[in-house]
Amino acid sequence: MHLAPILSIQSHVVYGHVGNSAAVFPLQRLGREVWPLMSVQFSSHTGYAGWRGRAFDAAMIDDCTAGLEAIGALPRCGGLLTGYLGRPEIGEAALRALARICAANAEAAYACDPVVGDIGRGSYVAAGVAEFLRDRALPLATIATPNAFELEWLAGGPAGTLAEAAAAVAALRVRGPRVVVVKSLSLDDTPADALDMLAADEHGLWRLRTPKLPIAVNGAGDLFAALFFHHWLELRLTPEALSRTASSVFAIVAATLAAGTRELAIVADQEELARPSKVFRAEGI
Repeated sequence: MHLAPILSIQSHVVYGHVGNSAAVFPLQRLGREVWPLMSVQFSSHTGYAGWRGRAFDAAMIDDCTAGLEAIGALPRCGGLLTGYLGRPEIGEAALRALARICAANAEAAYACDPVVGDIGRGSYVAAGVAEFLRDRALPLATIATPNAFELEWLAGGPAGTLAEAAAAVAALRVRGPRVVVVKSLSLDDTPADALDMLAADEHGLWRLRTPKLPIAVNGAGDLFAALFFHHWLELRLTPEALSRTASSVFAIVAATLAAGTRELAIVADQEELARPSKVFRAEGI
């Protein structure tokens, strides 16, 4: 089966696996070509003391997209994936890239991973980025993959119960995305040793539950967003795409825990990307 390439605009690190460094190889391992376009290039995740690097400007995003257009590549592009953007003007450049892709391929999709912050850390993006994602990116997105913190911020309401989370997901879908997937939730009925995920589209609402592993790794959300976009593009079935994605991400995080490392074990345990050893199923609500 031919899988259309995707353009992925997000951060890149030289060491480790976050942003495009967490997305490109897994998608290639699954047989999908990826065109990585960096919003920043850092030596490592900024959680490491001594990291270095810099953010790119919007003109570079525009130039590279124009170059893809000039060589006739965009009609083959199946969609755009965005993650960490850095500044609102980078986001605007990403939307200009989306417009060029959609002009060349009317069937192209947009997966927006609305990176804003996380529970316990709060918002960690530059001024204006969260508002850009809410007001400019989400209305154009086919898929949105927020975490629990981002869901509440973007929807403007709590998500502590299943009913609240479902209402917040519905509020996001009203803003534009056909599919909303919440990557991590601890609801009032979620066991302490488990993690819930929610997904919704025009056909229904689903919940998937996995064990909660005693590790917090950078890049798991980036990996999730990339894998879900891949599987959804291939299947156009939200619950099955969620099942495949959650199963692979759980397996990779479990392998990372077993290896005792800080960085996702996407190379050493790459077989889990294609054939996860344990499959978790999404259940309709």
